[in-house]
Amino acid sequence: MTQQPQQITCQECHVHQDLQDKAMRRMPDDEKLFELAEIFKVFGDSTRIRIMCALLPGEMCVCDISAALGITQSAISHQLRLLKNHRLVKSRREGKSMFYSLDDEHVQQILFTGLNHLAEEH
Repeated sequence: MTQQPQQITCQECHVHQDLQDKAMRRMPDDEKLFELAEIFKVFGDSTRIRIMCALLPGEMCVCDISAALGITQSAISHQLRLLKNHRLVKSRREGKSMFYSLDDEHVQQILFTGLNHLAEEH
């Protein structure tokens, strides 16, 4: 038995003004939407996701991240720079070592929310 495609449009167009108004009142301005889209683009790379997941338990130096993920320090540093520019990770220097951690709890929550979503059964 073949499954019929699920309809994704209205059969009759009728704008529900109250719902439209409510949505538009809560809509962030275009600049914020652009910034949010840029952050989600950063999340669109599995190497960067792996780095952030490696940092979930706590801070790590570039050498440790590189060894844990099997990626060169140069490649890790490049990705960390991008993550730091988008305020997803932060760094601190200790002697000759540079340690990185997730920037704040929000980044951790985004990762956990995504992982929880994937774990749901549909």
